[in-house]
Amino acid sequence: MLLCCKFFISEGRNIATLDAVERAARSNPETVIVNKFHGRSYNRARYSLVSYVLHDCTGNAIYSPLQQTVVAMAEAAFNTINLELHDGSHPRLGAVDDIVFHPLACASLDDAAWLAKAVAADFGNQFNVPVFLYAAAHPTGKQLDTIRRELGYYRPNFMGNQWAGWTMPDILPQTPDEGPIVVSRAKGISMIGARPWVGLYNIPILSTDVSAARRIARKVSARGGGLPTVQTLGVVCEDSAEIACMLLEPNQIGADRVQNLVEMLAAQEGLDVEKGYFTDFSPEMIVERYMNLISAKKSSP
Repeated sequence: MLLCCKFFISEGRNIATLDAVERAARSNPETVIVNKFHGRSYNRARYSLVSYVLHDCTGNAIYSPLQQTVVAMAEAAFNTINLELHDGSHPRLGAVDDIVFHPLACASLDDAAWLAKAVAADFGNQFNVPVFLYAAAHPTGKQLDTIRRELGYYRPNFMGNQWAGWTMPDILPQTPDEGPIVVSRAKGISMIGARPWVGLYNIPILSTDVSAARRIARKVSARGGGLPTVQTLGVVCEDSAEIACMLLEPNQIGADRVQNLVEMLAAQEGLDVEKGYFTDFSPEMIVERYMNLISAKKSSP
């Protein structure tokens, strides 16, 4: 029974920080980094990690090496990232911005939710960071985009559609699920959730007109009346823009439908579109890579 953690930090440029976080991820031999994705314009990075989960005799999850690994990675990130000095084209609320757990193989969503809540408690206790739980980890299943919207995540706070520094109030407008209501400006807020597998698919737009990208993104999203179970964000990416898509049910609404709709809407704006790309592997590939990497670890001297 396996769980996958996608661990997002607000840093995609500083090599020393990225190395420190990755060293922490590799410190536990029972967890494996199966993929990573860095974006300099976004100033954001994601690590995909996998390990097993153990259960007691009643079937309840009681242990996963991912808990210790994720907390170690967070410590490295909090020690080296200062949100007051941060800037980038991707929105963010925290130095460790988002952590989501997905069940793989025979693991259950309850297993993922248990781990999300355990890590959230660690964050509140060890790092004094406010944590908002979401999806299956939240008592009512509250979704990530809803919480982010309430906290002003999607509103740029700087010139040129950038996010820079810390401009939120030091006392949160709502009580977090773990941690204090007072925010450290350097660390910010962390979102931690559990949900079934989500596809992350980015589509480059051959234009730096982020306003056009945002118009397209809104029309593609379920919230804007577009495709069900699709969430989108229009962001600047160096000499172009991108539609960053979350496919909440990728087996029902997949990348092809999103790509076709974006191409049609971009054409109406007089813009060209490149073929999109997934920033992570499929669940089947994740499991295969994990099995190969863990086998290689065990067989090495």
